[in-house]
Amino acid sequence: MPAPPTIRLATRADIPNLVDWNAAMAQETEAKTLDRAMLARGVEGVFDEPRRGFYLLAERNGMPVGSLLVTYEWSDWRCGDFWWIQSVYVVPAARRGGVFRALYAAVRDKARAAGAVGLRLYVETENQRAQRTYAELGMEPCHYFMYEEALPRT
Repeated sequence: MPAPPTIRLATRADIPNLVDWNAAMAQETEAKTLDRAMLARGVEGVFDEPRRGFYLLAERNGMPVGSLLVTYEWSDWRCGDFWWIQSVYVVPAARRGGVFRALYAAVRDKARAAGAVGLRLYVETENQRAQRTYAELGMEPCHYFMYEEALPRT
């Protein structure tokens, strides 16, 4: 088993990796090619407005090997924030090596310390391997479907 990754808050210096990894994830999971300029602005927007969330970055032997984004959703029912895990990416050579588990543990610890009411994420319906990983970490499927309407950009 490789050395456990170290987890840290991402910085603006990590933006090129975050953009590359988001583009790779969209291609791998949805066969979608993202507009790189818009994606770069989207990633930068997290650093510009901390209320939007934060990125965590995993490194192994000083090399970046994965990341995720945390965003917030206020729950009036529970009077607290859910932390949404998004934009998860682990470089292919580091997969199945504990990178996501380490990222998830760091998110869970930070969420508990901040008083969050829970962690949420969404996963492709056919991505059985990811679903098993999430279940092994203690997450459970919830009883909501997700709906979306894309609005035109002005």
